[in-house]
Amino acid sequence: MSTDTFSNPDMPGYVGFANLPNQIHRKSVKRGFEFTLMVVGESGLGKSTLINTLFLTDLYPDRIEERGVKVRLTVVDTPGYGDAIDNTDCFQSIIQYINDQFERYLQDESGLNRRHIVDNRVHCCFYFINPAGHGLKPLDIQFMKQLHNKVNIVPVLAKADTLTKQEVAKLKRKVLDEIEENGIHIYPLPDCDTDEEEDYKEQVKQLKEAVPFAVVGSTTVLDVGGKKVRGRQYPWGVIEVENPSHCDFIKLRCLLGTHMQDLTEVTQDVHYENYRSERLAKGGAAPPMSSSSSTTNTLAANNAQPNGNGVSSSSKLINSSSSIGPEKDRMAIELEEKEAQIRKMQEMMARMQAQLQDKK
Repeated sequence: MSTDTFSNPDMPGYVGFANLPNQIHRKSVKRGFEFTLMVVGESGLGKSTLINTLFLTDLYPDRIEERGVKVRLTVVDTPGYGDAIDNTDCFQSIIQYINDQFERYLQDESGLNRRHIVDNRVHCCFYFINPAGHGLKPLDIQFMKQLHNKVNIVPVLAKADTLTKQEVAKLKRKVLDEIEENGIHIYPLPDCDTDEEEDYKEQVKQLKEAVPFAVVGSTTVLDVGGKKVRGRQYPWGVIEVENPSHCDFIKLRCLLGTHMQDLTEVTQDVHYENYRSERLAKGGAAPPMSSSSSTTNTLAANNAQPNGNGVSSSSKLINSSSSIGPEKDRMAIELEEKEAQIRKMQEMMARMQAQLQDKK
């Protein structure tokens, strides 16, 4: 018998409930996190450059890891959005893609194996606004009104280095006024609890005041006064990407870093539940899956390529194709899969019974 003494990690008189957050933390870090970011905007607004700058990497590595915490990041690009002469229905493929991810998650959640569900739902959408547009265009308004109940929209003023500080402030007020006039719901940063630290309260206050975020993206490293910075070189000086007096880039990155979990929870508790309740209320067959959702990739391809319907994403970990077919065929396939699982379980039970009989 072992004579080693057992040391109680907790103080005497404590049951140990205080260790629950640590247990959840360890499991979460071991499992990793999943996050899907969609970038929408006209061509030439620097969407890919900003994403490269945000995550300190070129698009697209397999996973992003920081201090032992792994995030499986999926970036969904929308090439060709708003570039046609007639843009009446240019966002329909984007809506279809978001609905397809909700439907796929609903089907996986209703299946037999629910332990390893891959979450490809879109948790956040950076909507890039053209700085030369003097406010929101009709297409911007129409797009956000169609999607604000399906995804967390974060408005971004692209290429802020083309505007003066006064022009940026004026354009921000104009955009916010038009968003309010049209009843558009953008992602609301949650209010701080009264017991939060003052530094965090001030940080959230500044983030709220920065919406929409005026950003500049660049992966070029420059030498400014003997200091290495990422920025853009101009004849009159350097725009430093991570200088808060030059642009809101670090505030946008802070939003992702400090509110990524909240973005995921709002997607689960609000947007997905709305979709799920509508689907269950209809009680009918699942809507057909669009081919626009056929390429879901997790930060892996060198360049995100359009698939012909205005939606593409980048990944190595996943490369799944969704086929459009009759509902009967889909149900028949699911039935065959379930029957195969049942047969497998029956065979396993038979082997276990045979082993028990052999022992007797």
